[in-house]
Amino acid sequence: MGRYLLARLLLFVFNVWLAVTAVFFIFRLVPGDPAQLIAGELAPEDVVQSIRRQLGLDQPLHVQYLRYLGGLLRGDLGVSKVYQQRAIDQISARLPATLLLALAAMGVAFSIGISAGLAAAVLRNSWFDNLILGLAVLGVSVPGFWLGLMLIMVFAVGLGLLPVSGFGTPAALILPAATLAANQLAVIARMTRAGMLEVLAQDYIRTARAKGLPERLVLLRHALKNALIPTVTVAGLQLGYLLGGSVVVETVFAWPGLGRLMVESVQFRDYTMVQGVVLVYAVGSLAVNLLVDLIYSALDPRIRYA
Repeated sequence: MGRYLLARLLLFVFNVWLAVTAVFFIFRLVPGDPAQLIAGELAPEDVVQSIRRQLGLDQPLHVQYLRYLGGLLRGDLGVSKVYQQRAIDQISARLPATLLLALAAMGVAFSIGISAGLAAAVLRNSWFDNLILGLAVLGVSVPGFWLGLMLIMVFAVGLGLLPVSGFGTPAALILPAATLAANQLAVIARMTRAGMLEVLAQDYIRTARAKGLPERLVLLRHALKNALIPTVTVAGLQLGYLLGGSVVVETVFAWPGLGRLMVESVQFRDYTMVQGVVLVYAVGSLAVNLLVDLIYSALDPRIRYA
C-alpha cells in the first residue's frame, strides 16, 4: 500500500505540473493582448505598456514561466485588476461556497442515486425499475441551466417555498444543489443498477443465499460493496464535473462561488483572476482523481498490486 500511495502521489505532482504548464501556455496562446483587453480598446499606448510591465508580459516567455512557477510556490497567483487585491485572497473567499455546493450536490446524488439503483436492480423489470431508468435518461439529458430555471419558476416564484438566490441559509442551498445533483444522480443510479445486476448473478451471491443469510445482509454486505467499485470511480470523475458545472448553476442562482467569480472576471477582463480560477479547478479535479484512486484501492486490494 505504501508503494502504491507513493506512486500515486508522484503521479499527482507530475499531473499538477502539467496542468500548471498547460494553463500558463494556453492563456499566452489565446489571440489578443491581455494588457490591451484589461486596458480597453481605446486606452492610450502608454497605459497598455504600463499594464504589460505590471503583468510581466514584456519579459521573454521562459522568464514569465519561471516567475509564474515561483509565484505559485509562494501561493501568489497575481493581483486582480478589478478587485485590487491578490487573486488568491479572492479565490480563498469564494472557494468555501463552491465546495459547499459541490459536496451538498454529491451527497444528494450519492444517497438518492445509490438507493434508487439498488432498488431498481432488486425490482428488475418492474414498473419501478422502468421509472428509474426513464428518470435517469431524463436527468442526463436535461441541461443544468434549464432545470435551474424551471425549479426557480416552480418552487420559488410559483409556490414561494424557497428563495431564488442567496447564501448562508439551508433553504438557499436546496435549489442549486438539486440542480447540480440531477445529472450526477442519474449517472450514479444507472451505474449502481448495472453493477448490482452483474454482482447478483455471481456464484458467491447464490452461495450466500443458499446458506440462509437474510436477503438484506446479502444485498448490503456482499452485493452492494462490490457493485459500488465502478460507481466510486465514475462518481469521483463526476465530482470533478460538479466543480466545473458549478459555473452555470452559480450564475443562475447568484451563488457567490468560484464559478460566478470566473464569469464576473471574464466580463471585466480580469486576466489574472480567470487564470487563477481555471488553475484551481484543474488542481481540484486532479486531487479528486487521486482521492478516488485511493478509495478504489481500498475497496479492491487487487488494484494495489496491478
